[in-house]
Amino acid sequence: MSLVRLNIKGISYSQTQSGAYALVLSEEEGNRTLPIVIGAFEAQSIAIALEKEIKPPRPLTHDLFKTFADRFQIKIKQVIIHKLVDGVFYSSLICERDNIEEIIDTRTSDAIALATRFSAPIYTYENILDKAGIYLKMKDELSPGKEDDIGLEKLIEETEPVKKSTFSKVSLKQLNEKLEKAVQDEDYELAAKIRDEINKRTQ
Repeated sequence: MSLVRLNIKGISYSQTQSGAYALVLSEEEGNRTLPIVIGAFEAQSIAIALEKEIKPPRPLTHDLFKTFADRFQIKIKQVIIHKLVDGVFYSSLICERDNIEEIIDTRTSDAIALATRFSAPIYTYENILDKAGIYLKMKDELSPGKEDDIGLEKLIEETEPVKKSTFSKVSLKQLNEKLEKAVQDEDYELAAKIRDEINKRTQ
């Protein structure tokens, strides 16, 4: 089964679905794109890695992994998005140390965040592109907060199921308390979702 190399086309925020981002990958030699819905933390991590000038004050989880791997001479050779089941993409990290190759199962969003830090190529199989790839003509590069004219909102809704807000019955005061606890627990993905819910209510 042939592999197809992918490049990161961009990341777009969904205005209608709180906390949902679309990571858009495009095939290197062709016109198909592969949209993948990811969480806020992973979207932020990928965006920071793409913007080389931005340096977070403390290392993010993916930065820590990169430092750890470098220290122990572990190299990520490539990322392969190898399976698609019920709208969920499954990926593998192909790693190497002392000329010994290992395959590690990973979430696709984490795999892409690491690939950007290791400058590792990203691949998928032709049958996955045939199944989930779409022809999407975008005028400009996508970036957080920017959506294309063709309707990336609809694209996000159809690509993967995104859970509706679980905070609909929680008061604003309770949300702020949950936000404070999430930050203390360093659960930044949950904190981002709570923050989005608070912003939506206070706008």
